[in-house]
Amino acid sequence: MNNETVTIVSGLPRSGTSMMMGMLEAGGLEVLTDGERKADEDNPKGYYEFEKVKKLKDDSSWVPQAKAKVVKIVSALLQHLPPEYSYKVIFMLRDMEETVASQKQMLVRRNEPTDRISDQDLETISRNHLQEIDKWLAEQLNFEVLYVNYNEVLNNPIRHSQEIRTFLGGSLDVAEMARVVDSNLYRQRRHRR
Repeated sequence: MNNETVTIVSGLPRSGTSMMMGMLEAGGLEVLTDGERKADEDNPKGYYEFEKVKKLKDDSSWVPQAKAKVVKIVSALLQHLPPEYSYKVIFMLRDMEETVASQKQMLVRRNEPTDRISDQDLETISRNHLQEIDKWLAEQLNFEVLYVNYNEVLNNPIRHSQEIRTFLGGSLDVAEMARVVDSNLYRQRRHRR
C-alpha cells in the first residue's frame, strides 16, 4: 500500500463497516481509532471509530494522520475530505431492509424513539443518498472505490478478503481477515418471502 494513501471504510450506518475495520486490522493494516466508543451489544467487537471524523465538515486537520492507515468514515461525510490526498475507499453495501432493521434495533436498545420516520421513508432516503454518493465518488479522480457487499462477505469471506487485498496492494493476510467474519453477529436478516 502507498504510504501517502488514506484507506477508508465507508457506507451507511449498520452496513458492516465495523466488521470490515476488524478484518483489515486482522489482515495487518493499522487502524486509526481512539477507542472512545466502547464495544456494546450492537457491536460486540467494537466500533473502530475516531471521534474527530464526526467533525470532518469543519475540521480535516487530522487527515494526514490517516496516511498508510485505515479510518472509518460514514458515507455522508466523504464529500468533506480534503482534495489534496489520495483515497482508497472500501464501501460497504448491505441489504437495505436489513440495514434499516439494524438501525432501528440499535435505537430500541438505546431507548431512543423509532417512530420519527417510517422504515419505507428511511429506505428511500438511504437509497437516494447511496445513488448520490456513488455518482460523486465516480467523478473524483483522487478516489478509488471497491464496493463490498456485507451479505456476500458472510457467505464467502476468503474470496472477498482476497479481492480487498488486491485492491489495497496485495500485502494483507487473507486467512486472518476471513477469520474475523462472524455469522453469529448477523442478526437483522431479511425475511425472505
